Amino acid sequence: MTVVWPGVPAELGLRLNSEQDQQLQQYLELLQRWNKVYNLTAVRDPAQMLPLHLWDSLSVVPFIKAERCLDVGSGAGLPGIPLAIMRPTQQFTLLDTNGKKTRFIQQAALELGLANIKVVQKRVEQWQPEQKFAAIISRAFASLADFVTVSGIHLQAQGRLYAMKGRYPESEIAELPEGWSVACSHQLRVPGLEAERHLLELTRTA
Repeated sequence: MTVVWPGVPAELGLRLNSEQDQQLQQYLELLQRWNKVYNLTAVRDPAQMLPLHLWDSLSVVPFIKAERCLDVGSGAGLPGIPLAIMRPTQQFTLLDTNGKKTRFIQQAALELGLANIKVVQKRVEQWQPEQKFAAIISRAFASLADFVTVSGIHLQAQGRLYAMKGRYPESEIAELPEGWSVACSHQLRVPGLEAERHLLELTRTA
């Protein structure tokens, strides 16, 4: 089963050109095709991929303005590929430990013509990039404390970590390591998704 491309919902408030619309549609088709063979995501229903993966990833586009952004635990390229499509002048590094997932990201970037994507297959805590990042995002980390601990080493002094979460994670915030705090949080409205979604911006306190 494949799902007919409905176009990006107006509720997301995004302005995109025909090329971006085509790239998002093509990415969804690639994800569906590869998922049948390589099990890239637990979401099997193509219709559910739209709200759970694509619209969810696109909901954070307005907040990611840094020139260079790292997507940690990118999996099948989420949110990194949708971000790279919508922000063609920004550079995105998509990192994951899983070889079949990084191969998919590499192939998707090639087929979609996304020259602003770099793919890294590595554990984030063992990786040694040449430059630190102004923004680091993830929708895959189990806890904020883990995200801060392993990703913070790659963040510029004045940079921000962006954690995509479901319900507002009060208990996780209380367990943040010393020297980190929530600078602000955004309640996200994801079309077709009843569940709560939040984006937390984390910064160093000193």
